[in-house]
Amino acid sequence: TMRTPGHDRELVVGLLYSEGIIREPAQLQQLCVGDNPNSVKAQLATGHQLDMKKYQRHFFSTSSCGVCGKMAIESLRLIANPELKPGFPKVQASLIERLPALMAARQSLFQQTGGVHAAALFDVLGNIRVIFEDVGRHNAVDKVLGCYLLENTLPPQDGVLLVSGRAGFELVQKALVANI
Repeated sequence: TMRTPGHDRELVVGLLYSEGIIREPAQLQQLCVGDNPNSVKAQLATGHQLDMKKYQRHFFSTSSCGVCGKMAIESLRLIANPELKPGFPKVQASLIERLPALMAARQSLFQQTGGVHAAALFDVLGNIRVIFEDVGRHNAVDKVLGCYLLENTLPPQDGVLLVSGRAGFELVQKALVANI
């Protein structure tokens, strides 16, 4: 995948999670640098079954919304059926209006290049819990999710996920998979 180097382990784990390939870190047997420094090898745990036809796509890289490249409309359905639980955080509109500036202040790579996206998870008071930058919005979100999974936790459901750029279909789906 086309990505900004750095936090590659988080990217791989987050992608496997958001695509429904794994539901928890224990389903990964091994995660290590691949044949070259620009690759990560993920080996699923013994006994973890995977229907590869569900995950088949035919493209190398794209800026699409996430629908493009899927082989069947059925593959757009979420692997897990998230339930938005009662008591999800209520956030003041004034805080939501301030979040982009709070995220931008922490986007050091964007400040240097003007050409990368970010995804940040905030608490309900506007504190950044974690932020990642990447050339792709999807990758930045996967890095956020992967960060929590590598700590053997799921992303907190009382958080607010903010992404730079547009929040297309696949980004919303990634947030739903994590119950954010």
